[in-house]
This record gives sequence, C-alpha cells and structure tokens, in this order.
Amino acid sequence: MNILILGGTAEARDLAERLVAQGHAVTTSLAGRTQSPLLPPGEVRIGGFGGVAGLAATLRAGAVDWLVDATHPYAGQISLNAVAASRETGVPLLRILRPAWTPPDGANWTHVETTSEAAACLPPGARVLLTTGHAGLEQFLAREDCQFIVRLIETPALAIPPHARLLQSRPPYGLADEIALMDGERITHLVTKNSGGGQTAAKLDAAMRLGVKVIMIARPVYGPAIEVDSVDAAVARLSAAG
Repeated sequence: MNILILGGTAEARDLAERLVAQGHAVTTSLAGRTQSPLLPPGEVRIGGFGGVAGLAATLRAGAVDWLVDATHPYAGQISLNAVAASRETGVPLLRILRPAWTPPDGANWTHVETTSEAAACLPPGARVLLTTGHAGLEQFLAREDCQFIVRLIETPALAIPPHARLLQSRPPYGLADEIALMDGERITHLVTKNSGGGQTAAKLDAAMRLGVKVIMIARPVYGPAIEVDSVDAAVARLSAAG
C-alpha cells in the first residue's frame, strides 16, 4: 500500500520502520520545526502542505491508500486538516492517539482546558517547571510574579525574560534526573500537557514524590478517524486493510 504518515513522534518513526519492512511505500511528513530531526525509514517530506486543499491534493496526486496521523496529541492544525482532507478525498484516516495520563491516588493535579487558564491559576511566587512546548509560552512568561524553568527541544523565538531560564533537552527523561531537577530548582508547580506515553511520564512520578502540584492541560478534540492507541494496533489495522 501507499501510506502517508503525518509524523514527528517516536510512534511515527516506529510505524514507518515496521511498514517499510513489510514492503509498503511509506512517506513520512515532518512539519520542519525541529532542527536535525530523527528521520524515519522510507521517504521523508519536510514542511507544510498548504492547508486542507494542499493535503488533499497530495493525497490525490500520490494515490495514497491510507493517511496516518501519528503526530503529537497537541499537534493542532495538521490533525484538523487531516480529518478534513480525508473527508474530501475519501482516503481513510488512521489516528494513533496514545492513552492519556491519569492521576494516581493522592496526586495533586489541577485540570485545565487551555494554556491561558493554566497560566492564570499559578499562584504568585510559584517556581514552575514548564513543559508545554512553544505554543502559548508568552502567556506563562507574562507572569512576572513567578519563576520558570522552560524545558524545550528547540530555542524559542520568544526572548526568555529574567524571571525564567531555558533548559534545552530532548526526551526520554529518567525518574532520578526529574527528581534531581525539581528538587534542585525548588519547583512547586509542574505545568504540562496530557501527552501520554512513557518518554516524559517520569516528571509526573517525580512531582508525586516531591509534592509538586501538577497543572494538566487537556487534549484537544480533532474529529472522526479510525483511532488506535499504539503502533501495534496501527500495524494490525493496516495489515487487515491490505
């Protein structure tokens, strides 16, 4: 089959590797925001499609049999565009959505819907480990009454003010390192998105052990797709279709 994967995640790379090994023609599309990205097997395209119309045109021109959305759960517009392009072209859409994190017994989590709500609920004097990515960063940094450790893979376009410090690193993260970071920085609040998965889950265990309050930003809702929760399930679904 001819399969287009919207990628940028570990799941997307794993899926591409397994589908290429099965003999499928696989193209993985990357947004191009990350410098020196980890490239999957198969063909790779980098950059946007030009909205729904551009993605639909790509699906038609490439005679694509399946469109797979294996992007981050908070990828945003591209996931919305995938739903619309699938509907327009009739190319089936398979979405890999890793299970969301759930708070363990005794955890101190506050659930919010948006980055602005998360920024607003921080108390004055909070020492915050911020792991929400680039989107909405300015809303947090406007809180000059808080101190931030901003953890990102890439340098942000926004200048980091004196009440914040940039920490550039790439997951996965281990529990011992997360405990050392939060303890050493005297973190009182962890602000994160409910990405799910194991690569960054250690921060939640560290927060639980240290009594750090967690502000969890809810996932967006993207619309109808054939949805699975793992690469194994995605491979099985595509194999059944082929």
